[in-house]
Amino acid sequence: MVSERDLEAALESVRDRAAGAAEGIFGPASITWQIDREAVIFLGAGRALLLQLAHPWVAAAVAEHSRTFADPIGRFHRTFDVVFTMVFGSLDNALVAARHLHHRHTAIVGCLSEAIGPYANGSPYRANEVAALRWVHATLVDTALIVHDLILPPLSVEERERYWAESRLFAALFGLTSADLPTDWDSFATYTAAMMQSDTLSVSTAAREVASQIFAGGRPWLRPPRWYRALSAQLLPDRLRTGFGFVLDEGDRKAAERALAWTRRLYPKIPTRLRYVGPYQEAQARLQGKLQLGWATRCLNRAWIGRPQLDHRRSR
Repeated sequence: MVSERDLEAALESVRDRAAGAAEGIFGPASITWQIDREAVIFLGAGRALLLQLAHPWVAAAVAEHSRTFADPIGRFHRTFDVVFTMVFGSLDNALVAARHLHHRHTAIVGCLSEAIGPYANGSPYRANEVAALRWVHATLVDTALIVHDLILPPLSVEERERYWAESRLFAALFGLTSADLPTDWDSFATYTAAMMQSDTLSVSTAAREVASQIFAGGRPWLRPPRWYRALSAQLLPDRLRTGFGFVLDEGDRKAAERALAWTRRLYPKIPTRLRYVGPYQEAQARLQGKLQLGWATRCLNRAWIGRPQLDHRRSR
């Protein structure tokens, strides 16, 4: 378990290595900002969620403790609010977001309602357990890079190493230490490949129900398009795709391929004012000493985090 004391020790190491008070944890020269500013990374959100749900502890936690179905848009905004504050927020606000997430996770405990994979029926789960946090972190890191390299020029070997080094710093915001994580990119790739084949990832009844409701959409206007569902499923290992009950026909595959082809063609031509997420643009404004955000940044923030300014509420 990651205790509050463990978290504070990890956050102290983050503070020592952060880019600066205004720059935040990573800063504008980081590979993390280069990747996470791209709105197209959202193409991988479905894949990352499904990989997380494939861990029985995560699936049980979402099914029993989340408001995803009652308030899907609110859940989307809260998730990106925390992540973007950690990545693009000022140093103090990033640390506050990490503490807030840990505190929220502290209340997420329970027992599995079925035997699944290596876990017995009734076995306990906890959101702040190291192995579960390591897997959730891995899905975010791995998926962001996969989608980035699908649409934009792939990172070099050296850039991948830098990206993983920065991702280890991001993991410290969850309370994970260097000893909890692979040491380099190759080790990380080995870990993720092993997890994909391990029975630690076993699609439970709860996971299938959550995934089915999310991809069916709580309301008709919330239902993801066919190509997005197909792409999310296509990016999964075969055994997990089967576990979730996804059946991709030729039409599904062609829809995903067409969507990727159009995205590769059009996305790089979008003006960066629209292409980069609002929290990144807010961070740039902060570094330039601008006290008031432009209307475009405020609108983009409302789309991503549900309010016009990332740092405002946490800094009050």
